[in-house]
Amino acid sequence: MKKGIAALALGTFGLGMAEYVMMSILPDLAKDFSVSISEAGHLISAYAIGVCVGAPLVAIFLRNWPLKRILLLLMICYAIGNLLFASGHSFMTGIAGRFVSGLPHGAFFGTGSIVACRLLPDKQTTAVALMTLGMTVANLLGIPLGSFIANTFNWRWIFYFNSLWGAMTFISIILLIQDLGSLPRTSLAGEFKFLKKLAPWLLILTTVLCQGGAFAMYSYVSPIMEQAGLALKYIPMFMIVVGGGMCIGNYFSGVISDRITPEKATLIITIVMTGALILTGLDTFSFWTVGCTVVIVAMMLFALSSPMQLMLIEYSPGGELMGGAMVQVAFNLGNAIGAFWGGLPISHGCQPSTSSLLGAVMSGLSIPVILYFMHRYCSAKKTVIGNK
Repeated sequence: MKKGIAALALGTFGLGMAEYVMMSILPDLAKDFSVSISEAGHLISAYAIGVCVGAPLVAIFLRNWPLKRILLLLMICYAIGNLLFASGHSFMTGIAGRFVSGLPHGAFFGTGSIVACRLLPDKQTTAVALMTLGMTVANLLGIPLGSFIANTFNWRWIFYFNSLWGAMTFISIILLIQDLGSLPRTSLAGEFKFLKKLAPWLLILTTVLCQGGAFAMYSYVSPIMEQAGLALKYIPMFMIVVGGGMCIGNYFSGVISDRITPEKATLIITIVMTGALILTGLDTFSFWTVGCTVVIVAMMLFALSSPMQLMLIEYSPGGELMGGAMVQVAFNLGNAIGAFWGGLPISHGCQPSTSSLLGAVMSGLSIPVILYFMHRYCSAKKTVIGNK
């Protein structure tokens, strides 16, 4: 791995840690801020809103900055947001800290993807996958690490750690990433011009449907595994296995995409994910088989990230910063829709596994979308990222 890409992976690990660790400490947060669990969930929503707001802000105000300087500013914002959240004692300060922490998330992935592709131009999807590896490792190690810190000390130390991690990443970017200049200068209208075309919207829709389908199941993975016969005390260990699947799916999708094109890889991912969701919903008799299909869904969930990141940048000429960040916006939108969609049958008294079948409906709808995209656009000539 190029040293510069390693620095980007440090950044995505920190972002993943800040986003995903909340799932394991929500009761502690509710107690400390004297709010209910459902109100504490607003802290997760505040981060997601920050992700959606931060991407267009960077495209509007920083589009003509040098790429390295953008990354450095985003890490400063990340460190400040986590420090604010860790040191705040009122719920509103916590909301503000989470919002600020989320601002750099999508923009870092968008800018980082462009930088990664410039660092490894012959294997662009692999480069993006290596950068995203930090996020998957955060799923694998960050959540257990966060739980350990919270149980040993206090939940606030997790976010002090995140703030320190942001400072370390800031230094790594300075030392390991050379000056890559800036993107071609564009007007504000030019940065968003790509959204007038159908291609990016088809990619965004594919991302939302796949992410939503996976999260319709993944949001309720604990009750699904319990229904399949896995004792509750073993679910944390199972989630580590799931995190390992995410790492494997993320890396190999980058390698495969570079060999067979990102479009073909995305089609395979959507088909495999839909099949695994159907099997998860129908097979409730053995936690071994259900566990295998859940891991496959998790693999496909993160396998989607790097090819989709690359394609959105390719189909956003003049608006690469916004295009690259739109993947994370779509992921967060898919998370929200999927969790709501998957919760509907459970709220009406159905078995938890039914959520997986509804998830299969969502991800299945992405198959004709990506097929139409391939039919209409794949014959078009692609250009190298950053040199349009």
